[in-house]
Amino acid sequence: MFGNRIKTVELWHNASVTSSAAERPTRPIAGKPAGYLGLATYSSLGRLWQLLAGAARAGRQVSVVRGDSPDSARRRVAGYELPGAGLLLDPAPLLRDLEDGFAPHPALVALLAGDVGPLRELLNTDYVLRLDFVVALTSGRELVARPEFGYQPRPDRPAPLPSGLTLRPRRLSRDEVHLLLQRACGLA
Repeated sequence: MFGNRIKTVELWHNASVTSSAAERPTRPIAGKPAGYLGLATYSSLGRLWQLLAGAARAGRQVSVVRGDSPDSARRRVAGYELPGAGLLLDPAPLLRDLEDGFAPHPALVALLAGDVGPLRELLNTDYVLRLDFVVALTSGRELVARPEFGYQPRPDRPAPLPSGLTLRPRRLSRDEVHLLLQRACGLA
């Protein structure tokens, strides 16, 4: 009588382990694609699984990259927002946009005059920096990521700047991107 119950529990346990293992990516990608940063050498699938599980626990959207098979060890981690990130703004692309078409906003006028302070304050109060990542493990055991960062208006406030402006953060170092990925995954 107890033997049948034990076998039933064992079968149920094995089925649940198998289904959770099937959701984990197991096939590393061939090499580091263009645009990706190398975050860690001598990494493992276990480290990738840890990042993906942490991201899911932290409420991020973890999805298969379009065109990849479900077993491919590359995933998109989206939904992490960093408020008060005006300091990270790269003003150069914005200045190019303003040369083509001037937008009359006091923070933009100050930027054209050489003062980036008012624009950074505006970004700190009315925008968030959305941080999305594509993270992967290569066949050479290198953990790589492609950051996809951009400023977005806060959902509870109207956007004070025109929508066609290029609001991008400066180019971040490998260590900065790695730290932000860990924070997005709830591991730092």
